[in-house]
Amino acid sequence: MASDLLVSVQSISKSYGIQTLFDGITLSFREEEKLGLIGPNGSGKSTLLKILAGIETPDKGQVAMAGSTHLVYLPQEDKFPPGATVESALLDALPPFHKEEGLGSIRDTLREMNFADLEQKVDTLSGGWRKRLAVTCALIREPNLLLMDEPTNHLDLEGILWLENLLKQTRFAFVLVSHDRYFLENATNRVVELNRRYPDGYLRVEGNYSEFLQRRVEAFDRQDREEEVLANKFRRELEWLRRGPKARTTKATARIDAAYELKDELAETRSRNANRGAAQIEFDASGRKTRKLVEVKGAAVERGGKRLFSGLDLTLGPGSCLGVLGRNGSGKSSLIQLLQGKFPPSAGSITWADGLKIVSFDQKREQLDRNLRLKEALSPTGDTVMFQGKPLHVTAWAKRFLFPIEKLGLPVSKLSGGEQARVLIARLMLQPADLLLLDEPTNDLDIATLEVLEDSLSEFPGAIVLITHDRYLMDRLSDRLLYLDGEGKAEYFADYPQWLQSRKAVKPAAGPREAAPQPRKAAGQGLSREERKELDGIQKKIERTEMELGRLQQEMMQPEVASDATRLKQLHEQMEGEGMKIAELYARWEELETKASD
Repeated sequence: MASDLLVSVQSISKSYGIQTLFDGITLSFREEEKLGLIGPNGSGKSTLLKILAGIETPDKGQVAMAGSTHLVYLPQEDKFPPGATVESALLDALPPFHKEEGLGSIRDTLREMNFADLEQKVDTLSGGWRKRLAVTCALIREPNLLLMDEPTNHLDLEGILWLENLLKQTRFAFVLVSHDRYFLENATNRVVELNRRYPDGYLRVEGNYSEFLQRRVEAFDRQDREEEVLANKFRRELEWLRRGPKARTTKATARIDAAYELKDELAETRSRNANRGAAQIEFDASGRKTRKLVEVKGAAVERGGKRLFSGLDLTLGPGSCLGVLGRNGSGKSSLIQLLQGKFPPSAGSITWADGLKIVSFDQKREQLDRNLRLKEALSPTGDTVMFQGKPLHVTAWAKRFLFPIEKLGLPVSKLSGGEQARVLIARLMLQPADLLLLDEPTNDLDIATLEVLEDSLSEFPGAIVLITHDRYLMDRLSDRLLYLDGEGKAEYFADYPQWLQSRKAVKPAAGPREAAPQPRKAAGQGLSREERKELDGIQKKIERTEMELGRLQQEMMQPEVASDATRLKQLHEQMEGEGMKIAELYARWEELETKASD
């Protein structure tokens, strides 16, 4: 049985000045739909959400909304009244029929959000907790259609996992704009890509992101075959035209007209099929063969009297990629700055290879002068850039990063976030590097550009340290992961799935201020005295076992061990044993927690 229709758009078009975002789009959105809306930067994703929300109107076409539709729109930027507290923001969001009951009517929702202090001022919250609050306010309005524009912005990885799990449990429909491919994979059941490379201006696929990728390949193959058929047909008609047919009959006149229509159709198809490009990203390596580029021994970093991490041992060599995970404020960016030599470690040591060339990407993009024109930002020394020893005119260099000539005169401040990210990547590509330090390079990049960035980084022969919330990118590139908990602990994991498994049984962090500890159940309520004692100590056992596993993983990465087959075998067996211990401890923890709640 088909679900009820909530909103439909019929043949809508939208332009800004001479730029057409989309033209003649027809889509419908139904109950229980979990739709991911994707597309290149500038394709109109955010604008389409605003049209659905009634904030903007289409230039042409119609939007029809069912009377039963209760729509809530969550924009990219979170806005709250000046001086608002967490509690006042939540109370303002409550539906009228819950106002008298107050926050007690939504206590289950608040418990899931894990806010520790309802009296805290919103303007003192971090970006991640502001986003959590904005999502909470949207949810307690009880929509049956929620529109979310880049809801993972400002969330750290823990926050993204929280939101992902939350959306998996929802019964209402939602449409979300996102470039996070794992998020799309795990949270959606339909994907729509807005892109003028498709005949209808979009491709809609029933299924998650994996299914979309398969269907997109099929769509492109189909379009390529159509172009080939049209080209062959037009070639025959062109030969006929060259023979100089006399348009004396109605039939001949019609064929001549059809031949010119066919020419236009072929030109349009070729243009559409050629419009599949993404930025051409290729980092320039110095060609250094040094075995050890950077070596860190027992390093600790403190900021503002707080120890972020300690006892860190790290060796970076050519061809290695270290992924760094951790909550906002856990010390990820401080690690990047430490590796750059911006400050010494609080303890331990760090050694760089002589003449090491380091290129870094700053997530705040402070390296960009936003007052410069785009042309000057792309080519600081004139009309020509030198890339890999060859001169390129600035217009060709701009085209490589999808910038049309008419944009070269714009100031950087007028560019979108994705465009500014591409400018910064373009500047980094002009610097030969031994070590790339990348702090959130994927922010605001569309999926097509992300895919090219992945390919480029996978081929980079130097070392990479990568901080990103893009789990897909992290999983593909990193040969190991370093997790920083922000409380002094630094531990290694083989890959993202192993890290995720280790976090599943860990309870979520409290809000921006520590919540008061909850009293345990009294004796006789689920657990025996011995079992309660076991439960109290099991987390420390897990931490010790994980620390030992991390130590073994780190030892295995040492160059002197790589050539010792006997030691490698011993380490592998030890790691398997520690991994089994961790799995058994987590299983026992879950068993005890379940029994305690009975």
